[in-house]
This record gives sequence, structure tokens and C-alpha cells, in this order.
Amino acid sequence: MTPTFSVIMPIYNVERFVAAAIDSVLAQEDGDFELLIIDDCSPDGSRAICEAYDDPRLTLITHPVNRGLAGARNTGVRAAQGRYLAFLDSDDIWEPAKLARHREHLEARPEVGLSFSRSAFIDADGEPLDYYQMPSLTDITPGLLFCRNPVGNGSAPVIRREILEAIAFDCEVKGGGVLPCYFDESLRQSEDIECWTRIALKTGTTVEGIPEPLTRYRLNEGGLSAQLERQYQSWLAIVELTRAYAPDFIEQWYPRAQAYQLRYLSRQAIRLRDGDAAWAYCRRAVKAWPGIWKAEFGRTAATAGAALMLRVMPKSLYLRCEGLAQGVIGKAQKKKIDNAPRPQSARPNQQQDAHEVESP
Repeated sequence: MTPTFSVIMPIYNVERFVAAAIDSVLAQEDGDFELLIIDDCSPDGSRAICEAYDDPRLTLITHPVNRGLAGARNTGVRAAQGRYLAFLDSDDIWEPAKLARHREHLEARPEVGLSFSRSAFIDADGEPLDYYQMPSLTDITPGLLFCRNPVGNGSAPVIRREILEAIAFDCEVKGGGVLPCYFDESLRQSEDIECWTRIALKTGTTVEGIPEPLTRYRLNEGGLSAQLERQYQSWLAIVELTRAYAPDFIEQWYPRAQAYQLRYLSRQAIRLRDGDAAWAYCRRAVKAWPGIWKAEFGRTAATAGAALMLRVMPKSLYLRCEGLAQGVIGKAQKKKIDNAPRPQSARPNQQQDAHEVESP
């Protein structure tokens, strides 16, 4: 019987994390799914861990050559049988209610083509960090997606199959000929932001979030996010890809989006304890679009202040200040989450923002 959900999970060098990711899928309250694991030529023991599972809902697909995250997701979409496609990065974890909540959301709101959840942050060992991604959940325009990516991360969205089919394009696939693609395989980073923006611009579907933090997003300094300048260059490639079919959109939103992206990289540098880089990215953000001060004074001032403190303070003193701030922010965010109604029962007017770790 055709499953309701197809869960698409690429694996590459994740033997430390992949079992927890798989277990979180198999523990879903809504068990009507298939789990498609795409081995992108992982050189470690990730594949062997996956092969040890004996569950008929799990299918392991192997690439003949490495194609990156976008390529692995495309393989999963082409193989998927479900009417809702859910994506899980293999170093992240889902809460048991994840798929059940998205089924409720999508069935109650047929105009929503991309449903996502908020996320709670965990460290490399899976321990909770007690703060959250708190993006806007409603009234999400293409401009907001491009500037801020409220979806947040690649483990948060569940998408109707027909929405992805509507943005499919034929491309030359490494080791596979010409095939329909959904994520752009020319990108090795930020391919999800490009896809979500293209969905919004080309389909006009409603993008909407669920208040509950149903994804546990792992902050892993060994990941791609640590390569800050490479990440910025990848974002610039997204700008050019989008400009090719929506030049007026890019002209309108580019300065603001560039400033947000640079400020996001400043926060990433803060997380990596690189005060010089954090300060440099913050200055570049303000130069790219000085209006960022007026548009979001609090967040911009907090980023600039943290970057400057990290740059000039002894590390021990900075870490003490950061810990105090995170405790206050985490409690405030948790209170907002606990008090937020579910969007399928009453559409919330949620426009809260993250203060500690943010999407662009």
C-alpha cells in the first residue's frame, strides 16, 4: 500500500549520528511512511549501520558516484511513493509527533504546500541547548523566504508531492544522464534555500509553520556551516540562479537579503568563537544595507555587541556573559512555544524571532 509520507534521508560520513536519526523516524506516532536512505558514497561505516536495521519501511539506495546533498535529495524524491515528502538530515533528530503534526496541518489547510516546524538546538552529543529557531510561521512571502529562510533547516519541512513536481527541471546528473531534478545539484551548500524560494516564486503556494519544535537540529562545528566564506559564495550562486528567472525580484530584495546573510554569518562566527570574523561580517552586513539597523535594530545590535565582546573580552568572561544571555532567551522562547496555538486549529499571528541562533 502506498505510504502517506516518504521520508528522504541522505547519508555521508554520519556514522556517529545516523542511528539516532533513523530511530527517531521509526519511533514516529504516525507510522504510515517509507524511509528512503540515500547513501551518497559514504566512506565511513554509515551504510553498515543502516543495513543492520530490519524494518520493511526502510529502503537503502546507493549512488554510483558522490553527488552531494542536493543530488541525494533528488534521488529520494524520484524514488518516493508518498503524497507528502519529508526531509531529514542524518545528523538531526525528529520528535515522535513530527509526522502526525504535519499530517494534521496539511489536511486541515489544503492551500499550504510547504509545512515546516520550529526546531530545538542540540549539541554534537545530542544534548539540548535550551534555545530554539523561532521564525515567523505565517504570512511568509517569497521575499521573506529569500531574506530570512523561516523554514530554518533541511530537517524541518514536509512538502506536498505536487509542489515539488511543479518546480522540476531536467538536468545532467553525474553518473546518471538527464533526469528530473528538484534541488539544484550545482550547489553544494544552501540548496534548500534556493529550492524553497523557487517554490514560493513559481508555484505561489502557501508556506506555513507549526509552533512546536518538532525537529532537533544539531549544531555540529565539523559541518558545512563552519566554512563561512564558502557558504557566502554559495549564497551568491543562489542569487544568480534566481536572477535568471526572477530579475525584478532580485533587484528588489538583494541588498536586504545580502545584509541578513552576512549578519547570519557573523552569528555563525560567534558560535565558532572567531571574534575577528564575526566583527568583519557584521560590518559587511551594515555596509551592504544600512537599513538593517532600522528594520531590526535589536537583533543587529545584539549581533554587533556579541561580536565586539568576543573580539575584545577574555574568552572566559565572554562565555559567562553568553551563558547568562542564553538562559534568559531560552526561557522566553520556551514560554512563547508553550503558549502558541497550533496553526491547523486556529491560525496564529506568530512573528517571533530567534535571538541566539537564527536563519539569515
